[in-house]
Amino acid sequence: MFGKKKDQEAPATEAATASAVPGGPGSTGLSGDTKMKDWLAHPQGGPVLRQMLAEAGQDPSRLKPVMNFSMKRLIPMSKGQFTEEKIAELVAKAEAYDPSTAAEGDASAAPAAASAPEDDEIELPEFVEKVTDGRFAGKTVIVTGAGSGIGRATASRIVREGGRVVAVDINETGLDEFIGEHAGGDIVKVVANVTKQEDVDAVVAAAGDRIDGLANIAGIMDNMTPLHEVTDEIWDRVMAVNATGLFKLSRAVIPKMLDVNAGAIVNITSEAGIRGSAAGLAYTASKHAVVGITKSSAFMYGPQGLRINAVAPGPVITGIEASFDSPMAAARIQKAMAVLPTPVGPESLAASITFLLSDDGHNVNGVILPSDGGWSAV
Repeated sequence: MFGKKKDQEAPATEAATASAVPGGPGSTGLSGDTKMKDWLAHPQGGPVLRQMLAEAGQDPSRLKPVMNFSMKRLIPMSKGQFTEEKIAELVAKAEAYDPSTAAEGDASAAPAAASAPEDDEIELPEFVEKVTDGRFAGKTVIVTGAGSGIGRATASRIVREGGRVVAVDINETGLDEFIGEHAGGDIVKVVANVTKQEDVDAVVAAAGDRIDGLANIAGIMDNMTPLHEVTDEIWDRVMAVNATGLFKLSRAVIPKMLDVNAGAIVNITSEAGIRGSAAGLAYTASKHAVVGITKSSAFMYGPQGLRINAVAPGPVITGIEASFDSPMAAARIQKAMAVLPTPVGPESLAASITFLLSDDGHNVNGVILPSDGGWSAV
């Protein structure tokens, strides 16, 4: 989403918040709070946005999953490629744009074609987090993958609800950005690769004597290949991050939880963990492994006061992209995705994860919770 050509530089990350004052000189009424579909339909904003996409080698069809999102919601999803500064720049360009001067035949100046809604398509309100003050007060929670996507949204929710977060990621830049967004928050940064035992040991040491929760969120996608096309490199890498890393960190954390007969672990599986039609072989196997680890652990440690659950996300707008390297798999999987629900932002998954991590989930153990907009019901 909002990728750039190789010869383009990514925009700076510090900038003033974009806004436009309705009724002012050159005002368009557009801002970071304006939905993407309204940007595209606007006589000044639409051409500017389409031109930006064209310069990145993309077209408005790339925006379909986020049409009902406000523009500013794309900032944490874009891995630094889309910023407040970029929004401010787009607002300024839209205010300066004169539709009457557009060159004849300029496709970017054409208004967005109105698409006929599907029979069951209803515009639903955008999800808004409702922070519960103090829900994680006095608790220490380890969150892997905290530098971006679902991990970052989960760590953010825990910090804002009073918890101490041990933020773990191999991406130090992402962790620094996360910390910068939560000035005064109780955050311990650990740059680590959870597939390496020495890094796992460093995470546990940074957490201290008591660990109340663990969110195993770090994960990678495969290249959508069927079994006979899976390479050793893809298999080893995907299994190492998605299953072995989760296993190693959980194994290191559980003894501390057993010491106090309390603790909650939430693993991230996937729709691919409960069906065979959502990804390639390596990813599907790794996420089925997560389901097995979750259920076995819940059974084993439930009597000792531990709760181990998993969340199975459906389509989520994050920085993880899947490539279809197999025409055979692409044809099969894309057909199965015909009824894919509308993608959500990572904060929607954070709501499900933090529920299971919190005391509100006290009677929930061994559950594989689909947070997928009903995809698993199809």
